[in-house]
Amino acid sequence: MVKTKVKTLDEIKNIAEDMKRQGKMVVTCNGTFDVLHVGHIRFLREAKRRGDVLIVGLNSDKSVRMNKGPNRPINNRNIRAEFLSALEPVDYIVIFNEKDPRKLLSAIKPNVHVNGEEYGYNCIEAPVVKRHGGRIYLVKRYGSFSTTKLINKAYGGKKR
Repeated sequence: MVKTKVKTLDEIKNIAEDMKRQGKMVVTCNGTFDVLHVGHIRFLREAKRRGDVLIVGLNSDKSVRMNKGPNRPINNRNIRAEFLSALEPVDYIVIFNEKDPRKLLSAIKPNVHVNGEEYGYNCIEAPVVKRHGGRIYLVKRYGSFSTTKLINKAYGGKKR
């Protein structure tokens, strides 16, 4: 039987609690990860270096549409989860339906939540993470890598 990195919210909550009991640093990050590019890979590697276990919150298709519009995602959640599962830095993936990951972070209670520097230390996730004793770590943007820019370039800025 193939062991999957994709877990339910209840499973990931239990995994995070167990890891912390073992004295391990639990790190989270989240995103759409729609069309993977080198910026994503570098971000995930940096996130993994912040602790022992990296849990990626993956926006569901519904959540992506709320954040990015009706033409996204390009790849459905199962495809995006499979992409992420193949990456060495990613230990676990949990799919969430909400517009942002605050509910997910309340359940996981990470030691560190990693975000892009463009969101800042006062990002929407910060109060939840800090309430549970965690901290925010910001990753510097790697060049101008952006899925939206790639899609716009591919389609000439036209809606598909």
